[in-house]
Amino acid sequence: AASGVRCNPAKLLIDPYAEAIDGDVDWAGPTTLPYVADPGNDHADLVIDETDSAPSMPKSVVIADDFDWAGDARPRHRWDETVIYEVHVKGFTATHSDVPEELRGTYAGMAHPAAIQHLVDLGVTAVELLPVHHFVSESFLAERGLTNYWGYSSIGFFAPHADYSASGTAGEQVREFKQLVRALHAADIEVILDVVYNHTAEGNHLGPMLSLKGIDNPAYYRLSPDDPHYYFDVTGTGNSLNPVHPASLRLIMDSLRHWVTEFHVDGFRFDLASALARGFSDFDRLGTFLGAIHQDPILSQVKLIAEPWDVGADGYRVGGFPALWSEWNGIYRDDVRDIWRGEGHFGDLATRLSGSPDLYGDDGRRPFASINFVTAHDGFTLRDLVSYDGKHNEANLEDNQDGTDDNSSWNCGVEGPTDDPDVNELRARQQRNLLATLLLSQGVPMLVGGDELGRTQGGNNNGWCQDNETSWFDWGAVDGDLLEFTKRLIALRRGEPVFHRREFLRGDQTEGDEPDVAWFAPSGERMGDEEWGRGRAVGMFVNGDEIPNRTRRGHRVQGDSFLVLINTGWEPVSFTLPEELAEGRFRVELVTGRPVGEEFATGDVVELQDRSIVVLRRVD
Repeated sequence: AASGVRCNPAKLLIDPYAEAIDGDVDWAGPTTLPYVADPGNDHADLVIDETDSAPSMPKSVVIADDFDWAGDARPRHRWDETVIYEVHVKGFTATHSDVPEELRGTYAGMAHPAAIQHLVDLGVTAVELLPVHHFVSESFLAERGLTNYWGYSSIGFFAPHADYSASGTAGEQVREFKQLVRALHAADIEVILDVVYNHTAEGNHLGPMLSLKGIDNPAYYRLSPDDPHYYFDVTGTGNSLNPVHPASLRLIMDSLRHWVTEFHVDGFRFDLASALARGFSDFDRLGTFLGAIHQDPILSQVKLIAEPWDVGADGYRVGGFPALWSEWNGIYRDDVRDIWRGEGHFGDLATRLSGSPDLYGDDGRRPFASINFVTAHDGFTLRDLVSYDGKHNEANLEDNQDGTDDNSSWNCGVEGPTDDPDVNELRARQQRNLLATLLLSQGVPMLVGGDELGRTQGGNNNGWCQDNETSWFDWGAVDGDLLEFTKRLIALRRGEPVFHRREFLRGDQTEGDEPDVAWFAPSGERMGDEEWGRGRAVGMFVNGDEIPNRTRRGHRVQGDSFLVLINTGWEPVSFTLPEELAEGRFRVELVTGRPVGEEFATGDVVELQDRSIVVLRRVD
């Protein structure tokens, strides 16, 4: 162990190439620790433990390769036309009354027509599934009576997680997951997997021996260059995989190709992707892992999404990944949240609405390099974001010390459920504001499953260990108004090419009679320095006649033009429709607050409610 080699012949190991895995780790059974436990001794792992761990270990399963894909066809949605729905396989249907009870919370439950119909009606084009690689819960969670719900603790990179199978765990989970992919494809919905190749469930030098640690620890994990007894950890989990080594890189690449060729998945979202893109220590956008992906004839053709950060030094790399990659845009999330809680600047909002050209516009990438999101699985739900000024993670049994802290200044007056109609109306409006901003921004929107329903976790913003009603969808408490509003927004975005352009909005840099985008103050004049710096209302004119490089079946694609009026302030605003827009007439398309009328002309005044958006369609 002192040299980094940790093989222990007494410990049964999971085959890292196993295509199915049966059973869970029994933390109360014969120890899976390769050393004699000595609590408090940081060097206890130097004394070998000879206990046979087989009774406590999951078993690898040999499966038959006889699945009939029945003509399965990939939807192949273009990036600029993609709308992503991030969702947990179990939580999605765990309480769905229209799904048979024996199927709820499983691959088969998600493949049920009632579940898929919700996705179709909503209008999303892709589901991004939280981890479905076989994973294990940590021992300390078992001691607390909790389980790992999110699944970011992989141990089998080729095997679908067995606990999500309704049909059995001796290989049946493989067939069932393929049936889910086939059903989603039949509904014209792509399948993107959230994959965790940056670490495994084996922890640090004091962690269990389950697979790779006992096969070739120095080949698969990053070890400290100064003392290989310890791990070089940039993931915060105790270990980090080492894709610089050929064995580790081959394992990752073989796994990725397996999911594309054998399971027909359409893409991947890489958890803590900066950890994978590191060379021997530092981030390298031309390095081993990214280079291998780019040259691969299979993987270079699927959707690739990076979570562009890790917890190591210089690991925050939003905007830093190369071509072919899209990224979770954490700066988009932060700027949009700030503007709607009254702390941001309109210059930042305009940049995010335009597709974040400051991050992706100088290296040949397109707006769809930005995966825009306001909420994600990791954090508050949309409803909780606007309902709580602080986290409430007590059920995680960490004294509310886990999870992020900053959620102040939403000015809702009271935390959590309330009977105050004014507070509830404000919260509902803020949810609509955030959704409207997300769906009307250039780039690729990612909606978190359940946000369209008004799902709450009671203020818990770190539900990773809550495999219960805290995290599951509550299909008996759906916010019908919010659901219908979200459907309208997605339909508007998908139906109007001006909201999903393949080029950045550049303003006066675009040739033509009118710019592709123009920004107006409430006076109806162009935004000036003072309005950009201290204003609280802005009008964004997006021109449907100026959509470059957009053709369909040989004909140039054009669409309608829109004027989006945004008031993020605490007071109503009178907004004069700009006379610059050639005496156009505008019909009200959508509002997040009170109705404002039906149709207006340039020069007319629209009364904007505080904290609201009005979307006007030009109808010359």
